Amino acid sequence: MQVKEIFEKIKSGGRKLLFEDEVKRLLALNGVAVTPCEVAHNEDQAVQLAAKFGYPSVLKIHSIAYTHKSDCGGVKLNLPDENAVRTAFREIRAAVADQEPEISVTVQPMAGAGTEVIIGVTTDNHFGKVIMFGLGGVFTEIFEDVTFRLIPITREEAFNMIESVKGNILLKGYRGKPPADRETLVDALLKVSKLAEDNSEIKELDLNPVAVYENGLLVLDGRGTLS
Repeated sequence: MQVKEIFEKIKSGGRKLLFEDEVKRLLALNGVAVTPCEVAHNEDQAVQLAAKFGYPSVLKIHSIAYTHKSDCGGVKLNLPDENAVRTAFREIRAAVADQEPEISVTVQPMAGAGTEVIIGVTTDNHFGKVIMFGLGGVFTEIFEDVTFRLIPITREEAFNMIESVKGNILLKGYRGKPPADRETLVDALLKVSKLAEDNSEIKELDLNPVAVYENGLLVLDGRGTLS
């Protein structure tokens, strides 16, 4: 499925929200590395996908109503085997049974720990599309250590974005940790900028966390909205 087909599918369903699996498909089509992610509509499908991707697995709630997945008990990490996946699926369904008793989940492999950053796109009423970069995970809300640039950005601007956040020290190597792959991070910023520039339908993207490793990176979660 190509980019325009993904947009048409979303619009035909009367949605503006992009689910995690759709965001990751868009990114993968544009050369950004993501954790593989597919939707399971029942327990058996969840087990099949977990076996396909390899253990340990991650299950996340797949819903328009629950965009902050962790807040409703909708994220289950590091599931080691089939029994754990079945239990996690049942627990997610039980947590939201009053609102969406037939809730689906996404299944993906557990990724290794890296330095977590956030990459975002938003649309300003005056300036147009803007790209954001900062520390990811819980640091995003605690420290609000982020920076913005108008889209499109150049390679130099992408490097400057990384340098301008206080937390860039974590990317340079810290207390024995190897430095993160900043070249690949710059490439990812450029590719996200180009994706937003080329597709007027994209209003917002929120890629958080993005795990940056000594070699390479992976987008672990994402969501978005269409205009």
